[in-house]
Amino acid sequence: MTHPVDVHVGKRIRHRRWLVGMTQQQLAERVGIKFQQIQKYETGANRVSASRLWDIADALEVPVSFFFEGLEAENGALHGDAVPADVMGDKEALELIRSYYAIPENQRRRLFELARVLSDVA
Repeated sequence: MTHPVDVHVGKRIRHRRWLVGMTQQQLAERVGIKFQQIQKYETGANRVSASRLWDIADALEVPVSFFFEGLEAENGALHGDAVPADVMGDKEALELIRSYYAIPENQRRRLFELARVLSDVA
């Protein structure tokens, strides 16, 4: 039986890996394990040890705390400014974020300001 925390951490690993465009094989190589183990972590089938989570965080260039963000918001509950707790589970949202960071910084800043203005109007 999988523990909800292990499932959450696994989802956060998968989403960050996908966001940075890394395959399971690439992550596994950076961490020094087999890609099958990454699969098990991502599904929550296997628990990630503290030291392994540290290595994964380093490979994905995030703090360890990243993997626990949103854990307190369960069952799609809203937190913050009405952002769904599972926003990182939404493939469309992840694609939008990836596209956003592919835009040159000066244009990205202008797009961000436009989105902020539009969201204040809505």
